[in-house]
Amino acid sequence: MCKVAESKRTKIKALLTGEQVDVNVRVKGWVRTKRGNKNVSFIALNDGSCLANLQIVADPNNISEDILKRITTGACISAEGQLVASQGAGQKVELNAETIEVLGEADPETYPLQPKRHSLEFLREIAHLRPRSNTFGAIMRVRHAMIFAVHKFFHDKGFVNVHTPIITGSDAEGAGEMFRVTTMDLANPPKDEEGNIDFKQDFFGKETNLTVSGQLEAELGAMALGEVYTFGPTFRAENSNTTRHLAEFWMIEPEVAFADLEDNMDLAEEFLKFLAKYALDNCREDLEFLKERALQEEKNLPADKKNELNLIERLEFVANNDFQRLTYTEAIDILKNSKPNKKGRFQYKIEEWGADLQSEHERFLVEKHFKKPVILTDYPAKIKAFYMRLNEDEKTVAAMDILFPGIGEIVGGSQREERYEVLVEKVKAMGIPEEHVWWYLDTRKFGTAPHAGFGLGFERLILFVTGMTNIRDVIPFPRTPGTAEF
Repeated sequence: MCKVAESKRTKIKALLTGEQVDVNVRVKGWVRTKRGNKNVSFIALNDGSCLANLQIVADPNNISEDILKRITTGACISAEGQLVASQGAGQKVELNAETIEVLGEADPETYPLQPKRHSLEFLREIAHLRPRSNTFGAIMRVRHAMIFAVHKFFHDKGFVNVHTPIITGSDAEGAGEMFRVTTMDLANPPKDEEGNIDFKQDFFGKETNLTVSGQLEAELGAMALGEVYTFGPTFRAENSNTTRHLAEFWMIEPEVAFADLEDNMDLAEEFLKFLAKYALDNCREDLEFLKERALQEEKNLPADKKNELNLIERLEFVANNDFQRLTYTEAIDILKNSKPNKKGRFQYKIEEWGADLQSEHERFLVEKHFKKPVILTDYPAKIKAFYMRLNEDEKTVAAMDILFPGIGEIVGGSQREERYEVLVEKVKAMGIPEEHVWWYLDTRKFGTAPHAGFGLGFERLILFVTGMTNIRDVIPFPRTPGTAEF
């Protein structure tokens, strides 16, 4: 017996943005709401392709009462019928269902994502279901668009994408907050003659960790391929339960041969402007929704806690403004003489050169003083990493941080120290064993060249682009101290 071919599924986004009406279509998705009476049911269906729902009109003369009873919030259905111009306000088209199949039921007594406003804290507890909410559907679509934009920017500029190791024997930042990778029996690890754990008997024959950065290996790529970038997962075992910290996150790290600090700043500024414009041009529906959501969240905050610009305005602010460039020393002078500092409004008072700037200082420079994105350069060597190029004053390094409204630092980078003797001295001063970074030092012995690069924390970017305030809400499954669920 010959089986009749089922009509193909059409995505809801295509139906809502297209011009077709009075055609037969099939849609599949998850029920947001169902309302109606004994004469007709109205089902709001969403398939994740866009923020908006498609209204399914179900006539009990066509759809049995048995089927309609099983259609509840959260259920997955397939509906086929005539796409027609909508009779009601709020949507251009609707689907008059001729057949509905329930693909998966959702018990209304236990399904946790009911059609009401849920707190972000509650939604984190059901991270396996939260992408079905409007907020997290929008965030995930924006996140995808930004992933694509990152690769497009570098591809179009001729960069080579390099996959750097996730398991590493070095600590790129020198911070020591790393997750150990081992196959040893933790209850009875092998010991050497001095009673210390014998990592020579471990899987890799040495102590290994999850990487905190792909930068050092990316530098190796730049010294052969010219322009490279990494985009991969990184890990920090920092026991920080804050709205700005994750134990697992994604980093974008370009490295460019024959580039100095000025070239580095130019590339980073161009990159960030491109990303802001790409979001504005390609994610407008989701950004408008997230803008309104943020305005609602801010409604009851005191005036000094509210953003001066809404989400769309902040993105335009980045896309359309040249970034202000100044040295760390100039920034310290501005901060020392600022009203918040003199009147004790900063939590961390700026008293002398050499202070490590906090988010409150960075935001003051961006939002109050310059009213535009800021690039700070030439930081004290003692507060920066070993690989940054030492300036002629031997007190500062050729580093740069980019500061954004509402978020503070979003990019950190530098011209890299290409001089072998200087780098060896810095490695020694930091207490890093030379045998851990011998391969890195080799690039300074064999055909060294000036080069520069920077790192952009992807989740920091998504915080800015979506207007969310907790970094746990811009990654599908957050990893934080005490939490590795899902």
